[in-house]
Formats: sequence, C-alpha cells, structure tokens
Amino acid sequence: MLVVAVALRDAAGRILMQQRSFRAEHGGLWEFPGGKVEPGESPELAAVRELEEELAVRIEPEALVPVGFASGSTGGGKGPSRPLVILLYECSRWQGEPQPHEAEAIAWHVPRAIGGLSMPPLDYPLAEALCSFLARKAI
Repeated sequence: MLVVAVALRDAAGRILMQQRSFRAEHGGLWEFPGGKVEPGESPELAAVRELEEELAVRIEPEALVPVGFASGSTGGGKGPSRPLVILLYECSRWQGEPQPHEAEAIAWHVPRAIGGLSMPPLDYPLAEALCSFLARKAI
C-alpha cells in the first residue's frame, strides 16, 4: 500500500499535525495529514486530493517537496497485514485555513517537538526525516 503524508509548514516554521479519529486504527494518535494513493494517481496528486478532503486546503503539486519515506506493514487489525510505504512531502504554500474535516483535532508544532507526540509507528521515522530535511534546508 502506498500512502502520502504532508508536513504543512507555516511562516513561523511550525508543522501541522492532525489527531486521528478515535474510531480509526491508531485512534487518537497524531500524524502527518495525508492518505492512500488511488490506482492510476500520482503521489503528488494524491497529496493534493487528500489535503483538500482532510483539511480543506488547496495546494499545487509543484509546492510539494519530497522529504523522505518510511516503510513497514499495516497493523492488520482488520485483516491480514500488508506492506506499507509512506512518502512524506513538505509544503509551505497553500490556500485556505486548515480545518480538521476527518480528524479529531489539528495543532501546529515546532519540528523538534513532533517526535514527542504519540504517533503511529511509521510517523516517527518521518518526523526524524523532516527534522534532518529542515536542518539541511536552513544551511
């Protein structure tokens, strides 16, 4: 399964995280917004679609900067475990004010604080990749 995630970065350098629905697998945990890539869809177009659905923000594919990836497997809570790859993008340009349409809550965090949040397992290496990416970008 291929999934995209986006680290929306505001002008202050904070990253938007969303809290998963309490009814979902990993319910109540914090994650980067995003979702599954549909058949025939590019990862960038999936990210554009998912952020519009989940947060009501519009982004252009060209605003997405690849950060890194994490791989593992689905939890298997509702069936057999499957391979999972999450691609993380950074984005600092979008239109609209983020709203938690599919999440319990959203919150802005400084990048170094993200690793201290309760997150699904694959979001931890994504948070590390983001911090490394932002440190290189600052040089």
